[in-house]
Amino acid sequence: MSRSLRTALGLFVAAAYVASAAGAELEFRRLPVRQYRDQMKAGWIGQIAGVAWGAPTEFKFKDQIMPPEAMPAWKPAMINNAFNQDDLYVEMTFLRSMEQYGLDVSIRQAGIDFANSRYPLWCANRAGRTNLRNGIAPPDSSHPKFNKCPNDIDYQIEADYSGLIAPGLPNTAIRLGEKFGRLMNYGDGVYGGQFVGAMYCEAFFESDPVKLAEAGLRCIPAESQYAQMVRDMLQWYREDPSDWQKAWHKAQKKYRQDPEFQKASNGGIDVKINGAYVLMGLLFGKRDLDQTIIISCRCGQDSDCNPSSSAGVLFTTIGFSRLPERFTKELDETRVFSHTAYNFPALIDVCEKLARQAIAEAGGRVEKQADGDEVFVIPVLAPKPSALELSWAPGPIANSRFTAEEMAKITVKEKPKP
Repeated sequence: MSRSLRTALGLFVAAAYVASAAGAELEFRRLPVRQYRDQMKAGWIGQIAGVAWGAPTEFKFKDQIMPPEAMPAWKPAMINNAFNQDDLYVEMTFLRSMEQYGLDVSIRQAGIDFANSRYPLWCANRAGRTNLRNGIAPPDSSHPKFNKCPNDIDYQIEADYSGLIAPGLPNTAIRLGEKFGRLMNYGDGVYGGQFVGAMYCEAFFESDPVKLAEAGLRCIPAESQYAQMVRDMLQWYREDPSDWQKAWHKAQKKYRQDPEFQKASNGGIDVKINGAYVLMGLLFGKRDLDQTIIISCRCGQDSDCNPSSSAGVLFTTIGFSRLPERFTKELDETRVFSHTAYNFPALIDVCEKLARQAIAEAGGRVEKQADGDEVFVIPVLAPKPSALELSWAPGPIANSRFTAEEMAKITVKEKPKP
């Protein structure tokens, strides 16, 4: 069956599912394409600004709150320090796979593309890519039997794309996590990315950080430890919304010091504690752009990736045209992101292209108004979270291996250990 036929069949099945699930009438939300692009662009600027601002502090403050004097001052030219950052170029690999093969690209092709990447990697990303290059195909590339970093932060820092191309479509972000997140993560490591992606999905229609966190929470298994962390952060914020450091100490006690929440953990790179720091900035920052980044950064640990996520979500709610110039005026739009095919305008264009596919697949449509402007008409569908998996008590492996033909497509080979 050709890829075009598979895509058409997939859209038909998706539309039929939407119609049957909707019952008598389906609710839709409308988003002008011009507004979508403006907000999506802002989401990328938030990521770029957050990672560039926090980069000098990364892992310099572990299990301690960064003193305020250690926080760098923002300078507009810093925006161009993000082009070599892993939490940007990795997710652009995923975008490239979908651009070339469609939104329905197979997980095996996604694995081949990731295996062929040449950029430096760490933690779960590195473990997953090593497995792929050695012939262990997804989803086994992330299974705890083969990957000792299943709960690391990696997919969480890379999942922003999944919401930026799926406005109002949390199930799309969930499915993309089941595809790209499983190249390197398992259990909570996947759920962290699905949670972040789902917050972006909702950020096109909602600006309240509490409601964004609640929307993300509905998209992950309620019994997971990651979901427990989100509920705790929301409770601690409601108890005292003026003191983020009090919440930091509560998170430290539970998610760093309690052995129950350190199972399958890789120390300070664990997805739950860093996810708490994302929420620390998003909630206690109270929609202040600078404070959102500063708080997520001052929490420590992965203090460039965490403000990148919190700022990305917040900036999406605001839109590029409404951002202060200090975050946009120095951006070099001609510069290509390291190890990718994209400069900033090309990145925005590919995201719009994929968003159109995602909306059609979900049973939505694009309408043209009398003035010629287009509007996305997006169905409102209840989220369907992934099944619960525990990295410290994993399910069976899939016995998934690349075929000889697939291995021939992996042209970048893993270097043997010295």
